[in-house]
Amino acid sequence: MDYQHIASAVGDCLLNYTKDESGWKVSKKSNDIIVSWRPSTEFPGNVYKGEAIVKGSLEKVWECLKPVPNGLRVKWDNNVKKFELLEQVTEDITVCRTVTPSAAMGIIAPRDFVDVILVKQYEDGTISSNATNVSHPNCPPQPGYVRGFNHPCGCICVPISGEPGKTQVFSFFQTDLGGLLPRSVVDSFFPSSMVEFYNNLSKAVKSLKDI
Repeated sequence: MDYQHIASAVGDCLLNYTKDESGWKVSKKSNDIIVSWRPSTEFPGNVYKGEAIVKGSLEKVWECLKPVPNGLRVKWDNNVKKFELLEQVTEDITVCRTVTPSAAMGIIAPRDFVDVILVKQYEDGTISSNATNVSHPNCPPQPGYVRGFNHPCGCICVPISGEPGKTQVFSFFQTDLGGLLPRSVVDSFFPSSMVEFYNNLSKAVKSLKDI
């Protein structure tokens, strides 16, 4: 499997999502957090976009978000129970397994996801984590978990000119949870979970010592 090619394509895809304003419908607003959705072109579901200004330097925000084993994200993100490195493809590209706990009062059983992840930095200081589903010989479907599939998804941290203590954070979730879940459960789960994601991210950034 050409992980590098797949990773490069998903990086371009996410950047396009931030620039393309067409078709997004707001599904949830909470304080300064906006969650929008539109039908996915990748699978028969929706792509969800979150956007918010997080109080904290880009370095601090990225420290909380970066996709590394033993990183901070498993500590603050309620939807990430375990994060494992399966293969280091290049310095910026990895293949990882993410385990999520049960959710929606137990209606959604624990899942696991295998993704290729690209960390990409731009000249203006923007840094992003871009992921999509792949298969990996070391990680077949495992008992106790429903194998889910992430389509192009990730987080983009954008510096705000003149405000080094604030960071604009875009997040994209485009996930086929697998299993036989009612569509209504999935459609209500993601917007609420994304608002919680931003609230918990803000708390995590606030609790970090200066870096």
